[in-house]
Amino acid sequence: MTVQDFWAISPEISMALLALVVVTVDLVTRSMAKVSAVALIGLIAPFVLTLNLWFGWFGDPVAGPALFGTIEADRFSLFFNFLLITVTAGTVLASTKYISSDRMKDYGGEFVALVLFSVTGMMLLVSATELITIYVALELTALPVVALAAIHRTRHAVESGTKFFVLSAISSAILLYGFVYIYGFTGSTNLEVILERLLVLPTQAGVPFGSYAVLLAVIMIVAGFGFKMAVVPFQMWVPDVYQGAPTPVAAFLSVASKSAAFAVIMRIMYTAFGEPGLMQDWSGLFAVLAAASMTVGNLLAISQSNIKRLLGYSTIAQAGYILVGVASVPANQVGATFAGAGAQGALYYLAGYAFTNLAVFFAVIAITSRTGDDSIEGLNGLIKRSPLLASLLVFGLLSLLGMPPTVGFMAKVVVFGSALNANLAWLAVIGVVNTVIAAYYYLRVIRAIVFEDPADTTPIKGDVPILVATSIAAVGAGVLGFAPFLVLEFAESALSILPG
Repeated sequence: MTVQDFWAISPEISMALLALVVVTVDLVTRSMAKVSAVALIGLIAPFVLTLNLWFGWFGDPVAGPALFGTIEADRFSLFFNFLLITVTAGTVLASTKYISSDRMKDYGGEFVALVLFSVTGMMLLVSATELITIYVALELTALPVVALAAIHRTRHAVESGTKFFVLSAISSAILLYGFVYIYGFTGSTNLEVILERLLVLPTQAGVPFGSYAVLLAVIMIVAGFGFKMAVVPFQMWVPDVYQGAPTPVAAFLSVASKSAAFAVIMRIMYTAFGEPGLMQDWSGLFAVLAAASMTVGNLLAISQSNIKRLLGYSTIAQAGYILVGVASVPANQVGATFAGAGAQGALYYLAGYAFTNLAVFFAVIAITSRTGDDSIEGLNGLIKRSPLLASLLVFGLLSLLGMPPTVGFMAKVVVFGSALNANLAWLAVIGVVNTVIAAYYYLRVIRAIVFEDPADTTPIKGDVPILVATSIAAVGAGVLGFAPFLVLEFAESALSILPG
């Protein structure tokens, strides 16, 4: 390894070291306030190192390939590094009171360290350009989440962790088989070399991807990452895990894990299968998955009475909306001024969704930690008990719905517009119809918050850290709605993986 290798992965190294520092502080002090403070302050290091790789204050602006070509510190990976670090900071801040509770006082340090280790894996995952490295990073991402889901050690928590572990193992096995088929067909695990080999190897006319072996491999790869992205038909774990796991873990899973999964699947598809003919083949696959995810997620959310399960089905539907952007590939676009509008829209949607979903989940954490009730009925009359929390939660729900001027509205405009440019008008129509369906259950929750009478009139006062985290997330969702160019320009410069 060279100095350049260490330089390229410096954000990941600093994140892993921070996790070890958090464990040490926990062992020495047993003070959860100090653990949270160290974690939040320590996150400045990977953030600054990522900024440095982007702008090149010291060394090269983008470090390029590292670790024998298995890692790429390009702007695409750095974009997701910024997103993951921001989500991690919000999760740690919102969990300050949670890890100090009697239930968590013996595991608070482990909770924060596991989050940091998982994010280290995610940061490696979004940078990986080689199949074995992708698989190893994926396991580093998933295993800490299993422990986080079951950290309460209650029946529901253990059930949640067990389901996530078993289904994650199955999806990883399927993914690995897909990688094996690709390696067997092309003789390489490097994404760029795979594309070079696919372009020169004999193909079968009329067969998607030119070979049944490659077709099977792509289906297995999409299935493996479909579990992480929570798209239909690989979504069965989401509502149960979200309900049984601690709410901060559900919030972290809903944003960070999903973002990393979308990042790696986009890198694989645009790099290893970036030839126009191949892109059109996988575009159709993702379009079908997008339509199914939007429809199934929204329809199943209608009947939910638990707010965490409702948000679980909501995140399935949101994954479908993001897939609309992924499916709108440059090879399908006609007359577009920027060939990567679909991918750009997907990145913008992921950034906006991160702020929006965190605002909703953080508000739910603040409320349920006081009431102990995570049913939708338990939110009745919340506006009278806590106007601030109610306002933040309503704003987040409206953004998830896609009401202007929130970021949720602008993100849907961008991805649906990219679908129209990519000759996927039918998919844009399905997206609009699903937005109308989603209005039913989102507005049902808002009605309970604003118009129903509370069973208990005791005021709810959120703790300062979680109020700050919720407010920052809501402000972020609002700012990105009013000024989408802040992320769209950032995303356009990050799309170095696009052909040409």
